[in-house]
Amino acid sequence: MTYLSPAKINLFLHINSKRDDGYHNLQTIFQLLGFYDEINFSVREDGKINRTLGNEDIPLANDLMIKSAKKLQKLSGVNLGVDIRIKKKIPSGGGLGGGSSNAATALMALNHLWGLELTKQKLIDIGKGIGADVPVFIEGQSSWAEGIGEILYPLNLPKYFYLVVSINKHVSTQEIFSHKALTMTPVQRKMSDFSLVSNPHNDCLDAAIDLEGGIKDALRHLDSTQNHIDIARMTGSGSCVFVAFENESDALIAKEELPSKWVGFVAKAIDKSPLYNWDVAKR
Repeated sequence: MTYLSPAKINLFLHINSKRDDGYHNLQTIFQLLGFYDEINFSVREDGKINRTLGNEDIPLANDLMIKSAKKLQKLSGVNLGVDIRIKKKIPSGGGLGGGSSNAATALMALNHLWGLELTKQKLIDIGKGIGADVPVFIEGQSSWAEGIGEILYPLNLPKYFYLVVSINKHVSTQEIFSHKALTMTPVQRKMSDFSLVSNPHNDCLDAAIDLEGGIKDALRHLDSTQNHIDIARMTGSGSCVFVAFENESDALIAKEELPSKWVGFVAKAIDKSPLYNWDVAKR
């Protein structure tokens, strides 16, 4: 079975405080995108968990998809295993949540394929121990998020077309959150106070630009494109940036005008992931 694993962007990101466990309390909006990695799972009877294709640049010990499978196997006590193949489309290490999305997809797919029948909340509890962005992909809805990203309030957001740009540079999340230029927004906002136009700030942006100046260049370029909506922004802790368009044709024209040193894709905003229902996107 092949399952679709979506990307996300953060429409804003406020860091409210540092927690004793090393994580940070935050507020953000996760916007899911109709742009996917494709992951194939083939159940094994011998209990082995193998990655047979894809993610070759990621050591097995660091692959969140494999970590999820092993953790679910251990916690459930199931004797089955799996062969996993992934066709990677979401740029890695850019703040688009690809690894977390893959982890969530593995948990949900194997819960179904191994016949475990765990609740979605149980999978979220497992997922948040793997990565802070995993819960939103298990929930499968664009959401306002608080806590470390696990307190979720689903939203219906405008169906804009987003041009997302990777500058082909990886920015370390750990370096971002320990950087002197990381800003904080200690006053928590309410959803009713929020406006996409008046609150586009990402508290990680200054630190990310200090580590990789190409982010600023990409934002400046996107702000110069024709017919975009609002200002260009950075997603997560970087380094990918994005800008919104009402019309797909305008977004595609802007993509064609990108400098060759960057890679971009156009994706439509989605409210619900293919993983939202338990009979996830079989192909």
